[in-house]
Amino acid sequence: MVKKLILNLLVLFGLLSGAASEADDKKAKVVFISGKPSHGRLAHEHRAGNMILAKGLNQSGLPVEAVVLKDVGYPKDESILNDASAIVIFCTGHGGHVLNPKLKEFDALMKKGTGVVMIHWATEAIKGDPGNKFLEWMGGFCDLNWSVNPHWVPNFKPQKHEIWNGVKPFSANDEWYYHMRFVKGLKGVTPILTDVPPDKTLRRKDGARSGNPAVRKAVANGESQHVGWAYERPGGGRGFGFTGGHV
Repeated sequence: MVKKLILNLLVLFGLLSGAASEADDKKAKVVFISGKPSHGRLAHEHRAGNMILAKGLNQSGLPVEAVVLKDVGYPKDESILNDASAIVIFCTGHGGHVLNPKLKEFDALMKKGTGVVMIHWATEAIKGDPGNKFLEWMGGFCDLNWSVNPHWVPNFKPQKHEIWNGVKPFSANDEWYYHMRFVKGLKGVTPILTDVPPDKTLRRKDGARSGNPAVRKAVANGESQHVGWAYERPGGGRGFGFTGGHV
């Protein structure tokens, strides 16, 4: 179900973008950027995960062309991104994020209306310029000393959005980051995957990714936490954040 949901959003990004509408016979191009390995085997499999998603898109029969970059990291030949309808990034986050040295270049793509999808650790940005850009591009990000990264089993119910088309309610045991830093008032944000985390997700002591007074208050108050969300940028273009994907 997770794979189906992500494929839905990628198709939506591609087929509704300006790049795809220039000509009826032109396929919407989705480029996948993979980070270097960050964990042991079978965890944070950036390129392997991207390959699975790209294969699903290319076998969908829809006018979409999914391209997984052969090398890890930001492409050396940046021109491959120029005609992309959407860019998917699955990589190490925070100080190791592939976009840290390329914020200006990537921002230019976002201002053109290119869609962006960040998966799992790729949603985590450094406070300051990177975090502010993530808010502009996809409406939210994983923020140290605010967001947390426990393993838990949320139960997801359909939301009113095209991304949920054909997807049934599901649950999944994963490292779902939550208590994300969102734009003020969630303006432009549509929650896609949301649930109330159990108290046991905050059993760890306070730390950069384990707990803090704000998240403890939110969980105690029974506030729903959005671990997957779609964002409509004010100037045009779409973003999507997905915090699962550890395993």
